[in-house]
Amino acid sequence: MQHYRVPDMSCGHCTAAIEKALKAADPGMVANFDLANRTLAIETGRDADAIATAIRSAGYESEAIAA
Repeated sequence: MQHYRVPDMSCGHCTAAIEKALKAADPGMVANFDLANRTLAIETGRDADAIATAIRSAGYESEAIAA
């Protein structure tokens, strides 16, 4: 599982946009969003660079964090 901090993620619209971009990169991925902490946990076979690129394509910056 990969974990990311997404500082500008603050609402359901944000999570929907990010999830859509992530699903485009990996249709089988599973994402768990924590809006209170602005974090995201992802189960995917894609590498961290591909995930960061997908999140950026949705309009958000992210940083990988330790679990």
